[in-house]
Formats: sequence, C-alpha cells, structure tokens
Amino acid sequence: MPATLIAFLGACTLIAASPGPSTVLIIKQSLHGRRSGLLTVLGNETGVFVWGVVAALGLTALVTASEIAYGVMRIVGAAVLVAFGVQALRQARRTGADAGGGGGESTGRTGWAAYRAGLLLNLANPKAAVFALSFLPQFVPEGAPHLPTMVGLAALWAVYEVGYYGLYVWFVGRLRTVLSRVGVRRRLEQASGGVLLLLGVRMALEG
Repeated sequence: MPATLIAFLGACTLIAASPGPSTVLIIKQSLHGRRSGLLTVLGNETGVFVWGVVAALGLTALVTASEIAYGVMRIVGAAVLVAFGVQALRQARRTGADAGGGGGESTGRTGWAAYRAGLLLNLANPKAAVFALSFLPQFVPEGAPHLPTMVGLAALWAVYEVGYYGLYVWFVGRLRTVLSRVGVRRRLEQASGGVLLLLGVRMALEG
C-alpha cells in the first residue's frame, strides 16, 4: 500500500502540474486576494472529490457510454468556460476604467462566489468525469474493497491538490505588490480571459 500511495501522489502531482482551465481560474481569482484564490481551490477540489465518488459508484461509465450525455456535458462545459472568459475580459476593462477601485472588487469576489466558480468549472468539465473513471481504479490494490478504496483515493487526491494549488495562491500573493498595479492586473485579466475563451471554444468544437 505505501508504494501504491507514493505512485498515486506522484501521478496526482503530474495531473495538477498540467495546465488547464482550473489552473487558469485559480490564478485569475488569486489576483483578487488569497481568500478568493483559496476558496476557488476548495471549490475545484470539491468537484474533484465529487467526480471521484461518482466514478467509484460507476456512474461516470454511463457518461462515457452515452454519446448524447457526453455531448451535453461538453457543450455545458464549453459555455461555462466562455462565460468565465467573458467575465475576465469585462473585469479587465473595468480595471482599466477604475484605476483606484481594485479593493472593493476584490472583496466582492470572495466567499461563495469564488467557491462556486471553482466548483462549477470542475463539475461542468466532462473530461474530469472521464479522467476520474480511468485514473482512480488503476491505484486500487488487488483484493481491496473497491468502493471505499476509491472514495478514499478521491479524498486524498482532493486534499493533495488543495496543498498543491495553495502554492499557486501563495505565489500570486507574494507578488501582490507588482500584480496589483493597474496595468499589470489588466493584462493578466485579459490573458486569463483569452485563455478561458479559447479553451471553451476548443471544447465546443471537439468531437
């Protein structure tokens, strides 16, 4: 079991290190403060755990087996990404128009809104569901009870990623003095918005 856990955590590190929509959103939200960034991480990892439990119950197999269900989830996921991208671009415009008003916007993005953003982005991603189904079973030791082991691995995966992505939030916070400058923050919002838009369009066009 220890060797399995080491291999599992190594795989989790590789997964978290792969750039994706969640990474972009976490960095974007962290621009508004560490609390906003951490709550986005918690929302995202709640989604990871939910997909892990769903995979343990075998329900994600229904998504992969149904072309219609997967297609619906793909379109919904693409719409969510595009919506977040548009939101980021609008925020960049407001940041440029209101050079001195960054503090209130940061406060408004904390709490439930930040948590919900991370959760929604993860749950609307059909690839997260399929990945959980294909990833977790590989690390269930032979002879171990399937359901509790997979749920435990899903919980460990989520907790581990909280720590991993927490480093992103911390790093952005350390650079807060530079990143809080209006011009820099506006460009970062524009970049993150553009990336989320592109990811959304790509997901919508995928077969």
